[in-house]
Amino acid sequence: MMALPLPRNGFKAGLVEGRSQIGLWSAIPDAFVTEALAGSGFDWMLLDTEHSPGDVLTVLPQLQALSAYDVSPVVRPAVNDPVLIKRFLDIGAQTLLIPYVQSADEARAAVEAMRYPPRGIRGVSALTRATRFGRVADYAQSVESELCLLVQVETREALDRLEEIAAVEGVDGVFIGPADLAASLGFVGQAGHPEVVAAVEGAIARIRAAGKPAGILTPDKAFARCCIELGTSFTAVGVDIGILARQTEALAAEFQS
Repeated sequence: MMALPLPRNGFKAGLVEGRSQIGLWSAIPDAFVTEALAGSGFDWMLLDTEHSPGDVLTVLPQLQALSAYDVSPVVRPAVNDPVLIKRFLDIGAQTLLIPYVQSADEARAAVEAMRYPPRGIRGVSALTRATRFGRVADYAQSVESELCLLVQVETREALDRLEEIAAVEGVDGVFIGPADLAASLGFVGQAGHPEVVAAVEGAIARIRAAGKPAGILTPDKAFARCCIELGTSFTAVGVDIGILARQTEALAAEFQS
């Protein structure tokens, strides 16, 4: 059997090194679009299946398309579910962003879903894309070093338990979800409300004080720069479908006016 190495997780390496990594959110579940975006110069791309029609079968060709480019894929499952986590890991995702983590117990459940027994509950299969179809000889023993778990904090309740969540061993980074946080704080649709902004900025400081990398998504360029200055390690600055919709509107308006 041909022996192949375990792929390196460049995104996780960047977190460990403390580099600021700039990302693009991808809500269009199409590999052709993903490949067109892959060479744009971002450090990472988030393949979303929570707020998009994407699923395991659309993420697989997206991962294949990204593999030829110097950009790290991050996958967001629809829910903190061990079966979904297992399936995304098996198709080769190395970094997962788990939405709506409300407590240390929920964070620990995600960690266990990422790990094989006896440290976790991930089911074992020797012939997955992640193992390069059985060609990574020591995959089960070595994979944990290249897997990266990000948990998403996006409610008032989660903020109240932020330090407990960040302290969970196996959590590699904490992501703040401004839109859902705004709704939870009573300002639905108002991510730029001063109370929401203050909560986000405070959360960044608390995550950093807990010794974990902090991340965020915001299409507001000024706020994105502010978050980077405050210390976010992984910052998504746009959403593909939003860029497509707004830029085509602007182009049409320019010639229709």
